[in-house]
Amino acid sequence: MTGMRVDVFTSSTDIAPRRYFVDAGGRRVLIGLTPEETFEFERLDSGQAPGRVQLASDGHDMWPDAGERRRLELYEKHEGAWKAWMAQSRTERPEGFNLY
Repeated sequence: MTGMRVDVFTSSTDIAPRRYFVDAGGRRVLIGLTPEETFEFERLDSGQAPGRVQLASDGHDMWPDAGERRRLELYEKHEGAWKAWMAQSRTERPEGFNLY
């Protein structure tokens, strides 16, 4: 992420650091995802995509449909990159500096 601004500070309305950076085109991009993956994730996460769960033939078991599996895949990719970025950020902070 060299050369990209990552917004990790909270505003008065935010409780947690933001999990995105602003790319050269001014788009918010989730850490660890491409702009296209971010758009796909946000669309899937907003519920605009088709159903999230399918019922098994017995009517009891449920499993995620393709859209939900993709949303979870993108989330896991983002979450892993976020955790790695936060760990790296903690090691680079001056001693005594703490956002939490």
